[in-house]
Amino acid sequence: MKYVEVFPRTSNISMELAKDNICQNKEITKTLKKYIETELEAAKKWSHKWGFLKTPLDELIHDKKEENTSPKIELPEHLQVRPVTPVEKYIKVLPSPPVPKTTQRFIGWRSAVPELQLERGFQIQSCKGSFFKDLKWPCEPSD
Repeated sequence: MKYVEVFPRTSNISMELAKDNICQNKEITKTLKKYIETELEAAKKWSHKWGFLKTPLDELIHDKKEENTSPKIELPEHLQVRPVTPVEKYIKVLPSPPVPKTTQRFIGWRSAVPELQLERGFQIQSCKGSFFKDLKWPCEPSD
């Protein structure tokens, strides 16, 4: 046997250990061989996948500048973007009345001033009013 030649004059127990050790070494070498093969394969594929990272930043920026130098096309008047008009031209903000001295008057103090026109002609719609209409009750409370 080969094991006898490799380990001469050993007992049966040490022969068993030697066989296990050689089998483990074979498994380790197989695993290492697969690992090295995958590393080499990844190294070959790296330049194809990630080779653009090697190019200097100046070259990448220079290429982009050349691509953007396309001639400008004149748009028709109805497709051109209008200049921005300032907000003050179409929104007029009037000064507020003085702040009330008590918190009771503070609620609705701006909307109570008719010159500010905060409340425009609208009526509050609620479920309560429609319920009263269904029952034909008056909307306003009566004494």
